[in-house]
Amino acid sequence: MNRPRQSGSSTAWSLISFATLALFAVTLYTIFVVAPVEQQMGIVQKIFYFHVPSAYAMYIGFGVSAVGSAGYLLKRDPKWDALGVAGAEVGSLFCLIVLLTGPLWARKAWGVWWTWDPRLTTTLLAGMIFAAYLSLRSMGSAGEVEKRFAAGLALFGLVDLPLIHYSVQRWRGVHPTVITGKGGGLESEMYWALGLSFIAFTGLAVLLIWARASAERQREQTAKLRFELMHR
Repeated sequence: MNRPRQSGSSTAWSLISFATLALFAVTLYTIFVVAPVEQQMGIVQKIFYFHVPSAYAMYIGFGVSAVGSAGYLLKRDPKWDALGVAGAEVGSLFCLIVLLTGPLWARKAWGVWWTWDPRLTTTLLAGMIFAAYLSLRSMGSAGEVEKRFAAGLALFGLVDLPLIHYSVQRWRGVHPTVITGKGGGLESEMYWALGLSFIAFTGLAVLLIWARASAERQREQTAKLRFELMHR
């Protein structure tokens, strides 16, 4: 991914990158050294510290994609379109992590790799919607019709995000609800590890979206200049 080149943003980019890298180092130490091993699931439980923050980063990516798509539909500004593409790609990346780490955890917890639990099913649906978005955008040089249709898909995918979050409360399923308003069955060291993971994954999601949006804007500008030169 291309690094943003604006002089005003390069310092912020460097600071966030350094902070995120340092935070990931501290987070990994906290996860594997400080946080205790869960008695029933053992070391496999530590997937929790990657699985849950990845789901949160997925929400960020898909949410940004929907915001960028809505902005593009309203203003037809390529910057909003670039933000939509970046959010969709980053959200899909973290969705893939969720769908890969989930079965690893489920195998130990439930004895099966996959079950059509409401939260799992709605997460898979979100991944499929944004995969369709990316497939549409990757078909050659996306024109105005493709961009608008893809933006509509992103907004449709946004509707699924609350379903993912509240599916455990609304429909009965086997997916655990570890974090609730009343607390959860976590030791204090586990909360530290989870909290640091949330911050680290948020920083990573911001960096990836920033870099990908910048690269997409540059690509659009290059394509526009090439088109103008060819039609002079």
